Parts: sequence; C-alpha cells; structure tokens
Amino acid sequence: MTGRPALVAFLALLGAGWGMTQPLAKLSVSGAYRQFGIIFWQLVIGALLLGAITWLRGRPLPMTARHLRLYVFIALVGTLLPNAASLQAAVHLPAGIVSILLSLVPMVSFPMALALGVDRFSWPRMAGLGCGLAGVVLIVGPDAGLPDPGMLVFVPLALIAPVFYGVEGNAVAKWGTAGLDPIQLLFGASLVGAVLALPAALLLGQWISPLPPWGVADLALTLNAVIHALVYAGYVWLLGRAGVVFAVQVSYLVTGFGVLWSMLLLDEAYSGWVWAAMALMFAGLFLVQPRPNKVLVPPPPVANDTG
Repeated sequence: MTGRPALVAFLALLGAGWGMTQPLAKLSVSGAYRQFGIIFWQLVIGALLLGAITWLRGRPLPMTARHLRLYVFIALVGTLLPNAASLQAAVHLPAGIVSILLSLVPMVSFPMALALGVDRFSWPRMAGLGCGLAGVVLIVGPDAGLPDPGMLVFVPLALIAPVFYGVEGNAVAKWGTAGLDPIQLLFGASLVGAVLALPAALLLGQWISPLPPWGVADLALTLNAVIHALVYAGYVWLLGRAGVVFAVQVSYLVTGFGVLWSMLLLDEAYSGWVWAAMALMFAGLFLVQPRPNKVLVPPPPVANDTG
C-alpha cells in the first residue's frame, strides 16, 4: 500500500474514522453519562489497544521521572481538560458545530507558535487565523448558525479544546517528546490519564459501570475509543510513509466527515451560516497548513480522544 491512490484512500479512511468520534461522543453524553466517566473508559480502552501495539513493536515504555512528567502533561493538556470541556459542550451543542469549532486547532496554534518562536510570522497564515475567527462569528453571531440562541453560552466550552490542543502541539514542537515516538507517548499518557480520571469520575458521581445491561451510550463510548486508537496509529504510519504535508490534509476530512456523520447518525441539520462558517474554516486550514519541510505544530492533538 504505497501508491498515491492507496495513500489517498487511506487518508480518507482516517478522516472518516476520526470524524465519527464527535457524533459518537454526542451519543455517549445523550444519556446519564458525563465527561470523566467517559474519559476514564476511553483511556482504558485506548491504553489496552496501544499497549498491544507497543508490545508487538517490541518497544518498552520508559518510566523515568522525565517521561512521567511528559505523560502527565499530555494527559492533562491533551486529554482530560480539553475532552472534559468538549464533552460538556456536546451535551448542549450539535455535534457538527463542535466538529467545526475543533478545526480551529491549527489556527489557534499559529499565534502561540509565534510567541514561542516555533514559527515565523506569515501573512497567509495570519489570514488563515482571520478566516477561522470569521467562521466563529458566523456561527455565534445574531441570526446565525446555532439552532437555539440559548446555545451561545456553551460555545466558549467548545473553544477550550482547540486552545489546549494548540498548547500541547506547540509544547511538543518546541521541547520534543523525550525520545518517545507518538505511539509510546500516547500509550503512556493514556495510562496516566486513566489514573487521574478515575478519582474524578468517582468523586463527581460520574462512574460508569462496565457491567450489563449495555445501551447505545456504552456502544458509542467503546467504539469511540477503539476508533481513536486505531486511527491515531494509522495516522502515525501515514506520517512516516507520506510525510506531514500530505498527512495533515486529514484535518479537512475530519471536519467534513464530522458534520456528515452528525447529519446521518444524529439527524442534525444546519443553516446556510454554518456551511459558510465551515467554508471559512477550510480556507483557514489551507492557509495555515505546514509547507514542505516546515511544521507549525503536530496536526491532530497527541492525545485527543474526541476527534
């Protein structure tokens, strides 16, 4: 599977899988389940799959103090905090809207990269940031894309995740991963994240029993975790095979498929303002994408479980 048509097909498969995670998250929170219970089981399932991949690759997981600090950072900034915000936002906002807002990650990352010295100023990328902000305005402005004006107060919750993912990506770009490859890093962060999420789930009354009976929310939670782990492993493979400039195009597909899956699985419908906002987001993504031999930030978040 090395020809370009096969790589394009694989890229589309990754986008379709990653895009499905947001409507699946919506299904998980549609019942009584809430963020930390969901996050705990997603991390446990992801850790089991990634641990199996790590074992098959014959690469042990380093557990030095330096690596443990990195696992804690990625677990908090890349999973627990942004996912808690996104899942809470998904309770109140359409999944398609959350998917579109998550596409702001590269645009939010750009000013952070400038501040950290990871990248240099570029007018096209600044224009991309402007497109992203304009897209947000179309969604939240008067008579705009939200089906209920009361949802406006929950939009800031959906914007927390892109900010955290921007911090995570820029920190990794500037300070590295202590010699870990992405699979090792995500596996270590999943283990640490599960340890941190468990007491939060118990103390906040958000524990989810793994015992039957199982319903739609349980299926959605499990499928979400499995898809994410497999898709992320596939994305890492694609990075090595086709390079970052090709692989990063998955950002468009994740957003597009996120909206499409939300329409098919959740029967969501959107106004013309939302479609215009998505077009602006795509324009922004195009303008801030990495150029050959230049990487702004690692495109999808290292430990994002919600797509």
